[in-house]
Amino acid sequence: MTLSISLPIPPSINHQYATVRGRRILSKTSRSYKANVHSLFLFHCRNFTSMSRDYHAQSFTLTLHFYFRSLLKRDLDGGLKIVQDGICEALGINDNLVTEIHLYKHVDRDSPRVDCELSIEKQT
Repeated sequence: MTLSISLPIPPSINHQYATVRGRRILSKTSRSYKANVHSLFLFHCRNFTSMSRDYHAQSFTLTLHFYFRSLLKRDLDGGLKIVQDGICEALGINDNLVTEIHLYKHVDRDSPRVDCELSIEKQT
């Protein structure tokens, strides 16, 4: 089973963390982004969300197509972790069950986004 969803571009790595009292924590922007991902999943992916809970011992493949306004402004891997965490938290699964990741970088000046596919690899 494969889930496909488009998400907004995550905050850049420079805006994902803040230092508070000497500790690195997720920034308010990052917490807001993850909450938005969670809401989008609850709205668009109810069937997959309930099915994924039955597959906690299974592995997942994550494919992300990042569409940026320019190839030069952002690194491809800078948004990986926050998108992966947001997806896995929304589905109630541990991100250590993601055993394969595919990342792609594209340009779409008019519609920056992340097109995501998460596939359940059912073990036999």
